[in-house]
Amino acid sequence: MKKRFSEEQIISFLREAEAGLSAKELCRRHGFSEASYCLWRSKFGGMSVADAKRLKELEAENNRLKKLLAEQVFENDVIRDALRKKWRPHRLGVNGCGTWWGGA
Repeated sequence: MKKRFSEEQIISFLREAEAGLSAKELCRRHGFSEASYCLWRSKFGGMSVADAKRLKELEAENNRLKKLLAEQVFENDVIRDALRKKWRPHRLGVNGCGTWWGGA
């Protein structure tokens, strides 16, 4: 059984079902489960091939942007932690004044 079908194939399957082929027969004929059919119908039902391709592109861009955001949040946390350590007051100096970043 094939693991992945293209958007074009999935939309073609859904159109066959819309034309009157039963879901059970459609699944048997093309070798996928009824669960896959239901998932595809909820995700791609009523879409054209161009719409499905655009959806896939937008999902990929969304994932890319989420990764970039996560990297930025991580970098900001690292910088924040470094600044907290750098700006912590040190022992009082000779004249009784505290030093703030390691200077004497």
